[in-house]
Amino acid sequence: MDQDVTQPKTPVVIDIWSDVMCPWCAIGYAQLETALRQLEGEIDANIRWMPFELNPDAPAEGKSQAKHVAEVYGRSLDEVAQMRAQIEESARRVGFSMDYEGEGEPPEPMMWNTFDAHKLLRWGLAQAGPEAQTRLEKALFRAHFSQRRNVSDRGVLLDIAASEGLDRESAAEALDDPALATAVRLEQKRGVDSGIRSVPSFVVNGRYLIQGAREPEAYIAALREVAAA
Repeated sequence: MDQDVTQPKTPVVIDIWSDVMCPWCAIGYAQLETALRQLEGEIDANIRWMPFELNPDAPAEGKSQAKHVAEVYGRSLDEVAQMRAQIEESARRVGFSMDYEGEGEPPEPMMWNTFDAHKLLRWGLAQAGPEAQTRLEKALFRAHFSQRRNVSDRGVLLDIAASEGLDRESAAEALDDPALATAVRLEQKRGVDSGIRSVPSFVVNGRYLIQGAREPEAYIAALREVAAA
């Protein structure tokens, strides 16, 4: 009788340092998903999302994304529009549409303060585990890029949590918890202290760093190398 010689999958933990505002984080994760589908049967990935604020001083009322990028990178508004079009095309190519999903004229893309979004993500991980946290992250990406919602707004965050099957009341209590805020601040500091300076940054098994949005083949090669080690 033939014996089953199927090899067990190699477990890996992938900590993704990212921000909801970061288009390359959404693009990089879409590419990682493609890579993991191709590694089905080889790699058993446990994904956790870690906090990194691209614009921690963003005002409560938000700020025009175009003006912010123009100021940070010293570009004209026309150049910023071209950059955005290129990013949207890159996102479309990997299956993450940034096209506006609402009716009428799309609202102006904005930059928001994402600290509460990071608090919600950390609570989601503790409350429901990594798969639920990833669903929440993907919903936040879609809310920001495709729905143009204010992801710094408490009501929006609670609606998103509830839409992903998480308890709205518990989420509201978590956003008011000073201990959760402290935990997120400490996690951010840990990332900076360990050398995280840009996002997305993928840290595999706490040791191997993959920076930036890559093609699926690059993630596949890196994960196979980690698994072999």
